[in-house]
Amino acid sequence: MSEFKNVTIVKKANVYFDGNVVSRTMTLEDGSVKTLGYMMPGNYDFNTAAAEVMEILDGQLEVLLPGSNDWLAVKGGESFDVPENSNFKLIIHQATDYCCSFVE
Repeated sequence: MSEFKNVTIVKKANVYFDGNVVSRTMTLEDGSVKTLGYMMPGNYDFNTAAAEVMEILDGQLEVLLPGSNDWLAVKGGESFDVPENSNFKLIIHQATDYCCSFVE
């Protein structure tokens, strides 16, 4: 899906890591929540309460998911799942555009 219709967007940005990761939160008509964001090259450590599906729209990164010792290479057009109440690490190799869907 390349666009979302009938959404409510929070105007204030979510800004992390000194502005190197920025996203905007939106709620779809069915009540589901997503963020659309952009990450600059760097190393990042995230915690999440809800399960997430990270869809990489463009860019290149590696992710270390909970319970794994191996970094997974991910590029534009691919996605990965993050379990609830967990921590995951990212190495962003190329500026990355993403959509995060929160799973209930």
